[in-house]
Amino acid sequence: MGKIFVDKLKVFAHHGVLEKETRNGQFFYVSLEIETDFCKAARSDDLSETVDYASVVEFVYHFMVRDNYKLIETVCVRLADAILLEYKKVREIKVTIYKPDAPIDRDFENVSVSCERKRHIACLSIGSNVGESEKTLKDAISEIDRDYRCQVLNKSKFIVTKPYGGVEQDDFVNGAIMVETFMEPNEFLDFLHEIEYNHGRERKVHWGPRTLDLDIVFYDDIVLDTSNLTIPHVDMQNREFVLKPLCEIAPDKRHPVYGKSVKQLYDELLDSSN
Repeated sequence: MGKIFVDKLKVFAHHGVLEKETRNGQFFYVSLEIETDFCKAARSDDLSETVDYASVVEFVYHFMVRDNYKLIETVCVRLADAILLEYKKVREIKVTIYKPDAPIDRDFENVSVSCERKRHIACLSIGSNVGESEKTLKDAISEIDRDYRCQVLNKSKFIVTKPYGGVEQDDFVNGAIMVETFMEPNEFLDFLHEIEYNHGRERKVHWGPRTLDLDIVFYDDIVLDTSNLTIPHVDMQNREFVLKPLCEIAPDKRHPVYGKSVKQLYDELLDSSN
């Protein structure tokens, strides 16, 4: 990997909360830190093998002047996402936006915000046992793929499984998908919960019936344990309805804690069941 830097591109734009800011405009400065693999370009001396920073600069300029936003925080994140969406060779981007003429009645040199966005690979376990389950899962996959921050890279066949957890209920339809996303884990979780809610998901009975279940199993190689999100997903190594579909799309993906591949975990689970 390598990095390309653009330092303080000067742009006159109309972002701001105050009416006079959107009316009169002011100068902003944009800095970029672009992470990309330019090893091939270094060997071949071929511009097409790397990120064309002149093209990126023009893209940033037109993004800054095309639309007006109240917050430079909004500008920063949406610009970072737009760059990742437009330039597939960009693996990670850091955007810093400076606002030297911010409406502050004190002496100051600058106001700036900065954000970092990158391409993440998430593996999800999906399931449903209420209503038209297979249609619900297909619709949810399409909704994830339609969001500009996501791309569904792979999906498993659906399987029918017995309920897990001891609550009497109908069989589940389960599957797994692999998604590339610009979102950070908690942001992605909120996005998935919104899709679940839109499909009538209610969290009333633990292990109970559900119209839609979208669980993050892996997120890159992140190990995370917070009050609302645990990655890798808790007890996944003991759940055939998670491992079997996941084994179809990511058999070599290694559990970042156990160090075993999905296929190894699945084979061990089958052996222990026999």
